[in-house]
Amino acid sequence: QEQLVESGGGLVQPGGSLRLSCVGSGSIFSFYVMGWYRQAPGKQRELVADMTSGGTTRYADAVKGRFTISRGNAKKTVYLQMNSLKPEDTAVYYCTGNEWALKNNEWDYWGQGTQVTVSS
Repeated sequence: QEQLVESGGGLVQPGGSLRLSCVGSGSIFSFYVMGWYRQAPGKQRELVADMTSGGTTRYADAVKGRFTISRGNAKKTVYLQMNSLKPEDTAVYYCTGNEWALKNNEWDYWGQGTQVTVSS
């Protein structure tokens, strides 16, 4: 059973920074692609960013230039550096992973989520 565990969420003031981390544990050797989604209250879950093992990235327009996704040396780790945070970034952030390339943008593995709150 593969598990993804996020950490690093919390409360931060507007303009501040946070770094989210995600580590996979279980029988899967590596993830080809890992990413971050978020869901704000009353809104649909949306892609924040994802990254393949080859370094190809995608970002939501709302976070381009402020957030950076990266992969660790371990093949089942992913990070999200979030700078210049805004109140509208408040959401539960979920880590995702797939052993292979995505089909129909469907992910096989999800973490439990970590709360990020941006407020003064």
